[in-house]
Amino acid sequence: MARRPKDRREGRGRLSTIDLLPEDAEPDIVWALEQLRERKLPQNAILEEFNLRLADKGIEPISKSAWNRYAVRKAIQFRRLDEVQRMSAELVSSLGTDGPDQVTVAVAEMLKLATFQVLEAGELKPKEIMELSRAVQSAVSAQKGSAEYRKKLESEAEERLKKAAEAVEEAGAKGGVAPATLKKITSLLTTGAY
Repeated sequence: MARRPKDRREGRGRLSTIDLLPEDAEPDIVWALEQLRERKLPQNAILEEFNLRLADKGIEPISKSAWNRYAVRKAIQFRRLDEVQRMSAELVSSLGTDGPDQVTVAVAEMLKLATFQVLEAGELKPKEIMELSRAVQSAVSAQKGSAEYRKKLESEAEERLKKAAEAVEEAGAKGGVAPATLKKITSLLTTGAY
C-alpha cells in the first residue's frame, strides 16, 4: 500500500453536518459531546436523543453516517487528550510538589516542540501562526513568573526563619537556656544543621 505524502490533508477538509448546525443547537452539541466523552450511553442512543433535541428547535435531524463520522473523530480527539493528560499527570507526579518551576519549564518546552512540529508541516494560516506565537509567549512568561514567584517565596521563608530564630534566642536567653544550646537551635532553624 502506498504511503500518502506528508503534505496531504487528513479528511476531506470540509465542515461536518454537525459543525454547520445553527448557534441555537450549541447546548445540544455540548450535551452530545459530554455523552460521548462519558461513554455511558451507546452512540445510537445519544444520536436519537440529540435528534429529538434538535427537532424541538425545528432543526433537521443528523444522519447516522454523519453522526458516526463525527463520533469517531471526537473519540480520536478524546483519546489524544486523555493521553496528554495522563502524560502530564505522570510528569507532574515525577517532579513532585517541590518542582513547580520544573513543571512550568517542561510544559513550556513541550509546547515549543509541538509548535515547531506544526510549523514544520507548513499547513498553517496566519491566524493559526499568531495563536501559536501567543501560546509560546505565554509559556515563556509563565516560566519567568514561576521563577520570580519561587524567589519571592524563598525570600519570605528566609525572613520568617530569621525572625523565628531571633524570637527563640530572645526567649531562650530570658529562660536561662545555655548560649551553646541556643546557638544549636538557631542553626537548626536557619540552616537545618548544627
